[in-house]
Amino acid sequence: MKRSFKLAAVAMTLAIGLPLSASAHRTWLLPSATVLSGNDPWVSVDAAVSNDLFFFESFALKLDGLQVTAPDGTFAKPENAYTGKLRTSFDVHLTQSGTYKVALLSNGLFGSYKDAAGQTKRWRGNAETLAKEVPADARELQVTQMQGRIETFVSSGKPSQKVLELSGTGLELQAITHPTDLVAGEAANFRMVLDGKPAANLKVTVVPGGTRYRDKLNELTLTTDADGKFSVTWPAAGMYWLEATVKDNKPNLKPATDRRANYTATLEVLAP
Repeated sequence: MKRSFKLAAVAMTLAIGLPLSASAHRTWLLPSATVLSGNDPWVSVDAAVSNDLFFFESFALKLDGLQVTAPDGTFAKPENAYTGKLRTSFDVHLTQSGTYKVALLSNGLFGSYKDAAGQTKRWRGNAETLAKEVPADARELQVTQMQGRIETFVSSGKPSQKVLELSGTGLELQAITHPTDLVAGEAANFRMVLDGKPAANLKVTVVPGGTRYRDKLNELTLTTDADGKFSVTWPAAGMYWLEATVKDNKPNLKPATDRRANYTATLEVLAP
């Protein structure tokens, strides 16, 4: 199994499995800006895992599953990619006017079992590597599908709608208020969607960046309504981290018997 896939799986497991606290690891994409103008705009994006938002302290996120969608719905090529110890960075040339979506997508398996000696072992990979790496005599095998989506949005000029269309797979954010048109003191409306259907009664956590420089997280804990909708009134300008997780018994990867679907977004809120 490739080291990059292992790191991505570890990062997703951390994002899904740990409670939100001052010591929890968080996965994120951080754009240099989300609203740009001019004749030849570029944006730089960092990808990392850390305890503090948005501080480089743990390890870099690999770019396996990176997908940059241009305003017309085509895929744009990230440029100047670099992976260091604490972060991965890349640039996006905004050659079209409108909104781009930058996403890291993952869809794999996580398992646990007991070996012949009765020791609990853990494993990450896909169906093919499971057959090769998990012993045939493994006992109490439990396999979970791990779906992950980490996103951010960037607009060059007037925001557009094409990239806001949903894939219908996993946990997604449906933006009712455009994600690059967020203003401090104003309410923004969204919907959480699971496999194309509203995710009702789902906990959504929103944390402002800069947690390294304050004693409290200052998180907002919200719950979606029966239609999957929720509203956020931004207390101040800055970068925010939004996260939600669903656990169910509806995997679409064999031999998983349950699923954990995670969604994370970085959103920029501007001053009024």
